[in-house]
Amino acid sequence: MEGETLMPRCLNLAFAGAMACFVVGCATQSKPTLTATSGRRIPKVRTTAYSHNEGGSGAHNAVGAYLSGRHVLSAASDWSRYPLGTRFRLVDSNEEYVIDDYGNALVGTDTIDLYKTSRSEVRKWGVRYVDIDILQWGSDEESLKVLTPRRKHNCVRKMVAALEKKKGKAVAQNTTRRTSVSN
Repeated sequence: MEGETLMPRCLNLAFAGAMACFVVGCATQSKPTLTATSGRRIPKVRTTAYSHNEGGSGAHNAVGAYLSGRHVLSAASDWSRYPLGTRFRLVDSNEEYVIDDYGNALVGTDTIDLYKTSRSEVRKWGVRYVDIDILQWGSDEESLKVLTPRRKHNCVRKMVAALEKKKGKAVAQNTTRRTSVSN
């Protein structure tokens, strides 16, 4: 009789322990780690800085959300080089950024513009060449969805053309692979 009540109690404790581990694991997610599938290290990337006090859309990024100066920081790039949604970390400082903006001066360059909350931080940053770890590549398709309706702007037309060219190359490569496999 005593063994019959002890077994369900042990199962309840085991279940409660497993759930506690699950909840704690979700609550304390670590930063993404660099893996072969998520990205790579890119050395000596040219970076500049900008703030919401400069021209453009003020305190909003290209997708209409507020520029972030908190946990994951906003950054701008040529979306045909670093697409919308690309997450990266500065190797030296461990600061994480996400590409959620673009700028006229960035089109056709490999420069990433890092969002800073004040003009003094922008001046302090200046131009730096830093190593970055790509944590997650953004999406060319999402970039095109945001950019295509804005084609009246010259810088956007250039990014769209480069993204479509890249997309065309990917389709051609996939077609060549399928053809060689079927032969």
